[in-house]
Formats: sequence, C-alpha cells, structure tokens
Amino acid sequence: MLLQGKKIAVFNVANKKSIAWAIAQSIMKFGGEVIIGYQNERLKENVEELIADLNPKPLIVECDVSKDENIEKVAKEIENNVGKIDGFVHSIAFAPSDALKNPYIETSREAFLTAMEVSVYSFVAMSRIFKPILNTNSSIITLTYYGSEKVIPNYNVMGVAKAALEASVRYLAYDLGGENIRVNAISAGPLSTLAARGIARFTDMLEYHKERAPLRRNIEHREVGDTAVFLLSNLSSGITGEVIYVDAGYNIMGM
Repeated sequence: MLLQGKKIAVFNVANKKSIAWAIAQSIMKFGGEVIIGYQNERLKENVEELIADLNPKPLIVECDVSKDENIEKVAKEIENNVGKIDGFVHSIAFAPSDALKNPYIETSREAFLTAMEVSVYSFVAMSRIFKPILNTNSSIITLTYYGSEKVIPNYNVMGVAKAALEASVRYLAYDLGGENIRVNAISAGPLSTLAARGIARFTDMLEYHKERAPLRRNIEHREVGDTAVFLLSNLSSGITGEVIYVDAGYNIMGM
C-alpha cells in the first residue's frame, strides 16, 4: 500500500474518462485518501455519481481556478475537513475552441491569455496557496503533453501553454525543494477525454500514435494513474523537476 496514510487532492474531475479520475482511482487502490475537486456546479453531479459506491466517501470541493480567492477557499475547506495533505494533482487545462481549430498564428490575445491563465498560472497559484497545508515530503504533479516540444497539428496554443507549464514545473521544483516538496509532470500520450474531443482529428492522432509508438499501442488511463502513484509515493523521493513520459515510448521516435 504505497500511499497508506497519505492524503492527496486531485483537481479537477469532470467525468469517468477524466485523467484526474483515473489518478484518483489509482490513489485509492494503493491505500491513499483522496480529496476530489470539480470545476463548477454543472459537473458536481458527475463526481457524485462516480463516488456514490465508495465507502468512506471522499471529500469533494468545487475549485474554480480563475480567481485566487476561490483557490484559497478550497485550501481552507480541505484543511478544516482533513487537515494537512501530502500532495495534489493538477489536471486542469483549457483553451477556447477557436484557438484549437484555427492556425496558431491566428490565436487572439484573449484566447492566448485564457489558455495561459487556466492551464499554467493556475498551477503556480495552487502551488503557492496550498503550500501552507502541505506536509513535509509532499509531492505535486501536473499533466502535460508532447505538443509542448513538437508541433502537433490542431493542438496550437495548448502546445505553447504546456511548454510554459513544463518550465513552471522546473522553477517550482527549485522554489519548493528546500521544503522537501517535489514537483513533477506526467506527459501522457493521447487519451479519449472530454478535453481531447475538442481537438480536431483526434481519432487520427490516436491511430498515428498507435502505429509509431514502440509498444505499438495507445496507453490506458490506468497507466497514467499508476505513474502518478509512483510520483506521489516515497519511492520517487529523489525525483523533482522532471517530465515523466507515459506514452508507450512515442516521444523517443524520430520517424
């Protein structure tokens, strides 16, 4: 039970296909206690259905990352209900649909700032605001994608946001390392999620990945969840500031 006695907050679960939900399931499977975040009232019902059969039921919290005061409210709610925690998972990203459909050069200022605020700055803000409620030897994880390094058609501004997110992982790892808090990212291969369905020709991306990845397949949600367990556990105590690939080896290929 790698996470026995650890309390981990996971943000944000939208439905059963969310990477965040896969991670939450793996945390529970390996003995950890989860706190589950959701974006707004509209998605609360989905989360309540997912946890309906769990006993005991995890604490669920509404987390709108667009305002610092909302994040502060969530941190206080967690502290009041479960005390200090041993880490959190940031699985939050968004860009307006036009910014994914149109060429990157046509990205509007508003769309660019929105993508950066929700997908990148939220991670910085959550790390700062949650720091007082993190135990020593805590672990923070965010989710990224290979579009941060190479051009993925139709990924556009999200690729630029993920590049900034990965740089933030390194800077936060430095800032928090003195307090023995680790910060890492998981770069997951393409998975069918609510967010992924907003990317044009996503099914083509899945086929392309499957054909060229060394393992000749796409990854499963569970594999991302289990990697998160490793990074949240004491087994990864010497790892920080890294991007861990869970993509069936796709990132190593040149052609």
